[in-house]
Amino acid sequence: MKHDDTVKNYLFDLGGLIKEYALAAVAEREKQSDRAAQEFYDGYVQGFHRVVSLMQQQAQACGIDLKELQLEGVQPDRDLV
Repeated sequence: MKHDDTVKNYLFDLGGLIKEYALAAVAEREKQSDRAAQEFYDGYVQGFHRVVSLMQQQAQACGIDLKELQLEGVQPDRDLV
């Protein structure tokens, strides 16, 4: 496998995993009834918001289609707040 393919596959997998973990964190936060747990998940989700936003912005600046990173369909300001 060429280096370029390795990098593309890495970024494709990484983006998909980050999106999956971010959306799971939002879902887990919704399940919490304890205020301390909710506050923990608020911070956890905010971290994912930052990472997904940054990855999307950098991809767009570099002309990378978000589908190549599996980061299409998620809007941090809508889905990760």
